[in-house]
Amino acid sequence: MNAAALALWTATLLDPKATVAQRNDACYALRGNRSQEAVAALTQAIGDKTVRACAARDLAEAGAVEALLQALAAEDPDTRLAAASELGSLRDPRALEPLGRAAMDDNLLVSAAAVGALGAYDQRALPMLLRASEQLNVTGVAALEGAARFHDPTVVRAARRVQVQGDVAAQVIALSVLMEQGDATDLPKLRELAAKSEPVASRTRGFGFMPVIDVGRAAKNAMEAIERKLSANSYQP
Repeated sequence: MNAAALALWTATLLDPKATVAQRNDACYALRGNRSQEAVAALTQAIGDKTVRACAARDLAEAGAVEALLQALAAEDPDTRLAAASELGSLRDPRALEPLGRAAMDDNLLVSAAAVGALGAYDQRALPMLLRASEQLNVTGVAALEGAARFHDPTVVRAARRVQVQGDVAAQVIALSVLMEQGDATDLPKLRELAAKSEPVASRTRGFGFMPVIDVGRAAKNAMEAIERKLSANSYQP
């Protein structure tokens, strides 16, 4: 892209008098441009609702981690959300701690996006996911689920904590972790939960159209899986 075209597209991108279509066309025209001028314009544009999503994507494709981290710390939650949603694709280690903080954001959309971004990383993201899993909300559920894929002993400890508190969805995720990684010490509590089959319908949970959740059934499945493992380990041919 020559200097004249770059100047035209950046000016249109930031022009509040241009139409929504014109501004977004300009934003798309800048995609893949890593020049200082383009990144500077996109850094400003990510704070504008008209072109925010497009600007965030352009910054990610330009590898502009610092600009996205700046946006992740913005006062506007929609700007933080846009930045968090794109940072995961870059998997840059500089974003790990900022995403960990964003995963504790008061805005659930921001925290959920940050947890999703952390899920794109390797095991370095595990401490941040475990910290986020302590939240007794939908973000905590997602964080625990993301942490579970690492099959780390620290996740088992988190699952044992979650199984006795929080939302039923979090308990079911915790029980799925224990099904794979639990041991004999988990059986007494699992038997207690399995004896209390209390299906929870979606209409009582506020999440819309979701299947019935039965913590008792999930506990029974986990208990039986652990007992099978114990039996297999004790068998001597």
